[in-house]
Amino acid sequence: MFGIPVRGMIVIGVLVGAGLMYAANGGKPMGEADASTTCRMTVTADVLNVRSGPADTQPVLSTLQRDAVTRAERKVENGYRMLDTGRWVNEEFVAPTSESECTVT
Repeated sequence: MFGIPVRGMIVIGVLVGAGLMYAANGGKPMGEADASTTCRMTVTADVLNVRSGPADTQPVLSTLQRDAVTRAERKVENGYRMLDTGRWVNEEFVAPTSESECTVT
């Protein structure tokens, strides 16, 4: 087709597909999140309990030390921020890092 070998057509197809995926992702490599889509929190308490649910009565799963940085969700319930499924911390003792966006949804 058009005098281009099949191997050349495959290479062109792959490059066009990659370019379309790059453009569809807002000009960022696929899988790369920017600060506006990433929520990261810094622990402000000396020791922060990570609980299995959004309440003081829920079991403690682990602890985080002061100044630890952790990924978090934008979900806050009953004064607790969800870190990920089944892991919650008291919202009072974490603060968003300067480069993240942690607006509650």
